[in-house]
Amino acid sequence: MHGLMQTTPLTTNMIFRRAETYWSTRRIATRTAVGIEHMTVAELATEARRVAGALDSLGLAADARVGSFAWNTARHLALYFAVPGTGHILHTVNIRYYPEQIVYSVNHAEDEALFVDRSLAPLLGRMLPRLPTVRHVIVMDDGAKADIPDDTRIVHYEELVGSSVEVDFVDSVTDEDRAGALCYTTGTSGSPKGVLYSHRSIWLHSNAGLSAFTSRITDADNVLPVVPMFHAMAWGLPYTAMSAGASITMPGPDLSPAGLLNLIASERVTYSAGVPTIWMGMLPLLGDYDVSSLQRVMCGGSAVPRSLSEGWRKAIGVPITQGWGMTETSPVASMSTLRSEFAGATADELAEVRATAGIALAGLEMRIADTDTGELLPWDDKSTGEVQVRGPWVARQYFRTDGPGEQFTEDGWLRTGDVGAISPLGYLRLVDRTKDLVKSGGEWISSVEIENLIMGHPKVAEAAVIAVPHPKWMERPLACIVVRPGEELDRDEVLSFLREHLSRWQVPDDVVFIDEIPKTSVGKFSKRTLRERFADHRLPTTE
Repeated sequence: MHGLMQTTPLTTNMIFRRAETYWSTRRIATRTAVGIEHMTVAELATEARRVAGALDSLGLAADARVGSFAWNTARHLALYFAVPGTGHILHTVNIRYYPEQIVYSVNHAEDEALFVDRSLAPLLGRMLPRLPTVRHVIVMDDGAKADIPDDTRIVHYEELVGSSVEVDFVDSVTDEDRAGALCYTTGTSGSPKGVLYSHRSIWLHSNAGLSAFTSRITDADNVLPVVPMFHAMAWGLPYTAMSAGASITMPGPDLSPAGLLNLIASERVTYSAGVPTIWMGMLPLLGDYDVSSLQRVMCGGSAVPRSLSEGWRKAIGVPITQGWGMTETSPVASMSTLRSEFAGATADELAEVRATAGIALAGLEMRIADTDTGELLPWDDKSTGEVQVRGPWVARQYFRTDGPGEQFTEDGWLRTGDVGAISPLGYLRLVDRTKDLVKSGGEWISSVEIENLIMGHPKVAEAAVIAVPHPKWMERPLACIVVRPGEELDRDEVLSFLREHLSRWQVPDDVVFIDEIPKTSVGKFSKRTLRERFADHRLPTTE
């Protein structure tokens, strides 16, 4: 027997309608090349309807992929609603991909139209001749003086959208399983893979973000998504913030530490989210800006060093909260919110909890399995294995593939590639990525654990640990370190510091000092680049 409830589809249009109905006066700020622009949610809704009218005039296929090649702006936010809201699929193209990856993802998606910020037009222009499926390129003027490519497909946003009629699209999508957005992820190797989100998955993920055990965003907040809108839908923050009625502050292209701190101070931001490298860069400057409005800082993308979270807490009284997920999980899957069991805990105990990736969001299930045998492991905070998840906003296969493939288990769980342990209270402690573990003499060494310790050293700005070949032990850890400006640090000091915290066999065999840790397209440490760079590094222990 089925229940007798209505079957109203869960869509992005529900979020759009709610925002316009209840939160029409909330403000959206965008920093452009010429200053900060403000609009209300009501004005954004009008803009989205004009975009919908423009899309109708282009003669796109019913399920056309429409790409965005843009920074975090109010116009990009309008695309977040207008494109999926009209039944099309928004493909947020990662502007930080290598050119070959951009070309591959646009061609694989078969984008029919591309919206591009003028500041990014020259970058896209070099690839346009290799994008045969793209029939329309709409240039959005963001105040930059960049040249516009000479291509017959180009039309100006102001001309196209400004002259279009408003289209009321809120009832356009009647099937909640209809595809709404497409994001590509580079993974560990090969070409980028497409993750195709449904309206239902977007709605459920956004709703989960409103939980008191997740972001706790309300209409009293002003949300600054530092995480790019071209990466995993900005972690769902645009949809969550609009549903909650929060004001939104968009940083545009200026993601410098000083630029972000200025924006937090001037717009009175209360909540922000980004990757660890963003917060590392801002930490030394916190005392120079009025960030008293800031109440919560969320960090994800890679494991958050305890020293970073505690550094923020000591500087402004606001620790960094760690979240975890991946493009395949929409992407937020867990959040390190404090359970009631930690009421009255010491500062040190709380810091340890905040250093974990937290508890799975309501709606998702999580487990860990032995990386070799697949055997499920207990939640004892000691047993480590691959983290696996399933739930209504987790991918079941990749776009344009014949089936789930090797990244999914036979019983349908996503194999995340992350290695971790889960405590009896459900807190996930990330140990490493499977590809980043160091296999030394038959024992696994966590590169993340060593990195977090090194970044706790007062003279260290950044650190990454990789495996390098060893003739006896197969692999040994190598520490790659960036020293803070004005400081001096040598190999012996680093190794002596680590010997105080690690077993002898876990201590790296060598230390190299570099100017910068290379980053991926989304700001994570690119250990693959480091492994290639130091593939022939000769460890002193090989003598």
